[in-house]
Amino acid sequence: MKHYKIISYYLLVLAALVTSACTKMDDYKKKYEANGPIVYPGKLDSVQVFSGKNRVLLTGLFTSDPKIVKYTVYWNSKQDSIVTPVTRTSGVDTAKLLIPNLPEGVMSFEIRTYDNAGHISIPVTLAGNVYGDLYQSSLLNRGIANAEMQADGSALITWADVNADDGLVSMEIKYTDRFSKAHDTLITSTPTGLTSSLPNFQPGNAISYNTTFLPNPTAIDKFSVAFQTHNVKAEVTSIYLSNTGPFQRATYDGRWGTLAAPWITNAAAKNKDNGTNGGYTSDAGGAINWETWNNTPVVNGIVYQPTSSALPAGDYIVSFTAYSEVQANSSVYCIAAAGGNGIPVLANLSQSLGSVALYNGAIVGTTAPNSTETRTFTFTLTTPQVVSIGFLGNIVGNGNPGSYFQVTNIKLFKK
Repeated sequence: MKHYKIISYYLLVLAALVTSACTKMDDYKKKYEANGPIVYPGKLDSVQVFSGKNRVLLTGLFTSDPKIVKYTVYWNSKQDSIVTPVTRTSGVDTAKLLIPNLPEGVMSFEIRTYDNAGHISIPVTLAGNVYGDLYQSSLLNRGIANAEMQADGSALITWADVNADDGLVSMEIKYTDRFSKAHDTLITSTPTGLTSSLPNFQPGNAISYNTTFLPNPTAIDKFSVAFQTHNVKAEVTSIYLSNTGPFQRATYDGRWGTLAAPWITNAAAKNKDNGTNGGYTSDAGGAINWETWNNTPVVNGIVYQPTSSALPAGDYIVSFTAYSEVQANSSVYCIAAAGGNGIPVLANLSQSLGSVALYNGAIVGTTAPNSTETRTFTFTLTTPQVVSIGFLGNIVGNGNPGSYFQVTNIKLFKK
């Protein structure tokens, strides 16, 4: 019995201590919670920041706490903020907020919700990228590896490969076709192996194009580069030149002759038949030719033709196929010159628009005896004008056999 009395005594003491502790805790809470317990409204869930051009889109979900009446987004070290009212429904509600006029760079945001009693939620913080002029200035139009007319009358654009993470979205091409119809074509970008076909393209025209980028896959704004022009390489031989190979003759002795119009042959080029023929041979079905067998040299021999009309301003390529046997101590040039009155002699070669030497005292390039080679050169016109295109030869006699030069065709391209 005495033992039970002792236990009962200790239980009474313990109960007194617990009661005293609770009283002190309540006193502490009352001291620091004058308005009652701290209440935290439900925070905004699933918050995301989507990048834009000097702005961001902030989204989130209200999944609980129907008492929320507004939320505030802070940035710039809480110096700037936007307060947005909320009307809660019985389900999940979505917050969407566009924040404009932001500086470029990484921006941190803090979001707090408020209930109808003025209680504030714990903060949700996250960061997002803001893009602007600095990003814009770093962008370049996608490169074009090749742009060239095709046999079916289309223009084929071969795009340079890009990295998949460059953010390149599309290219927009503007052009006018051969029926004078304007086209504005949007091409979805793929990183590698991309080509675009533009039907009924007008030879000699250029395209205008630009490129659009998305800074990251979820960005809300795209950035476009300024439009730029790009030439489409097109063969315009048939438009401006004629009798371009196999070559037709005006006079003929059974092998040698002179070129038919519109080719013009000067007297120095006629080194056959006592100055009657020269510059043409029936070899290869009809070719431009000089041959110096039996010591009949050619000194500043010229064959040329003027374009049938003025070439538009732009860049041009002259291409021709040549064959030779021997050209020791000789020179042969293909030349383009302004105007319709011919091409310069060797001493005045600097006056030409452009030229290429196949032989200049020695073999130039990869041409070798008994070989065929296609050679090219370019020239540029800043204004429309007629151009003379032809060949200049200074070919020495070299006994038997002599030097031999032959051109089987010539072509003109506009870049």
